[in-house]
Amino acid sequence: MAAEIPGQATSLQLPMSVITNSDVGRLVRELETVDNLLNQSAIQQAGGQLQLPALSRILSEIVASNKLNIVNPEDRQKLAKLLKSVHDTAPVLHMSFSVDPSPLFLQRLMTWLRLQIHPHVLVQIGLLLNIGAGCTVRTTNKYFDFSLRQRFADAQPLLITKLRAYEDEPVATDAVVASQEPVT
Repeated sequence: MAAEIPGQATSLQLPMSVITNSDVGRLVRELETVDNLLNQSAIQQAGGQLQLPALSRILSEIVASNKLNIVNPEDRQKLAKLLKSVHDTAPVLHMSFSVDPSPLFLQRLMTWLRLQIHPHVLVQIGLLLNIGAGCTVRTTNKYFDFSLRQRFADAQPLLITKLRAYEDEPVATDAVVASQEPVT
């Protein structure tokens, strides 16, 4: 589950709560803000103890999972480079559902995708209300439709065959006689 920058031996563990490219962009901006605050604080206090600004839950997770010290400028620079690399080069899957997926589902989906597809794959979630159930998946060069709508479209010839076979079956004579009697 480690993302590597070509030519470097360092790697980055992305938490499962980092789902979209926007999440990575927010992490980059937050890290830049923290870096600026810590640099200003270091200049102002000159030798005093730095006070760490409040970090978001996701940034705290990424710092903890990668065993980084956010106060250390070298660690911040390394994390910034790795996050920018992920932001620019990570494969992105566009997935559309008929309803918003739950956070638990997204976490399980990201776990599976990062284990099976790529260690730092990102997902762009969308809504397609007309698919009924299931999802559609789009990459840069492939499109997969796992929706109920597509399933019914694929089964349409079978459905038509079954309906025609049902029309060709003889109807019971009692039912024909009963349907022809006038209702009083």
